[in-house]
Amino acid sequence: MEATGVTAEPVRRCSGVGGEFEPGRALNMTPLFFFPSQVSGELVSVAHALSLPAESYGNDPDIEMAWAMKAMQHAEVYYKLISSVDPQFLKLTKVDDQIYSEFRKNFEKLRIDVLDPEELKSESAKEKWRPFCLKFDGIVEDFNYGTLLRLDCSQGYTEENTIFAPRIQFFAIEIARNREGYNKAVYISVHDKEVEKEGNHGREKADSGRAEEKGAKREGEKVKTNKGEEKEKEANKEINKSSETAM
Repeated sequence: MEATGVTAEPVRRCSGVGGEFEPGRALNMTPLFFFPSQVSGELVSVAHALSLPAESYGNDPDIEMAWAMKAMQHAEVYYKLISSVDPQFLKLTKVDDQIYSEFRKNFEKLRIDVLDPEELKSESAKEKWRPFCLKFDGIVEDFNYGTLLRLDCSQGYTEENTIFAPRIQFFAIEIARNREGYNKAVYISVHDKEVEKEGNHGREKADSGRAEEKGAKREGEKVKTNKGEEKEKEANKEINKSSETAM
């Protein structure tokens, strides 16, 4: 299954692979959740800024935030995808097999369930990642654009759990996480919550049904009692009538 709707939105090119963002740099994501209301009157200018090449605006913090928003949108789509579909069946690019093969050939022992930022951003790590990333120049579109990457794959995109990484690095690690079963923790967690929610709804429905059944039973018993009392009254009337006739 190819994730056709999960093409990573370009952020800015990552340092060491052809640009300015620092791979493995921690990201303050708190403002992202307030971004729409803060810039509701500036969407046109932001859209224009995003159409410019990274070299045109240096390290302007407002533009960096706009690029981060694009990356966040991609992250949200990707997280929803691995939450709703078994990640082992996902295909993120047309060259997943090549990316995974090259990744594990070069980073055979790299732990990917919980990433160590030093394995991504230290000088020695950058030297090792650079040739790997450059292999996909011209193969993976925007291979060196900044993308959001989770450190702990069992958790979501929180401020503490998110760093910037080159797009090809994101693909390499996430494809490996999907194929090796690490991302399944997210899918199972969400699935279990849905099952629990459905179970609670079912129990509430059953409780409601039992309450209705008890109510109906009480009404039936009440009707039965009333009918019994009416029959008893009629019987008494007949007895009285018979007694009067006999006299």
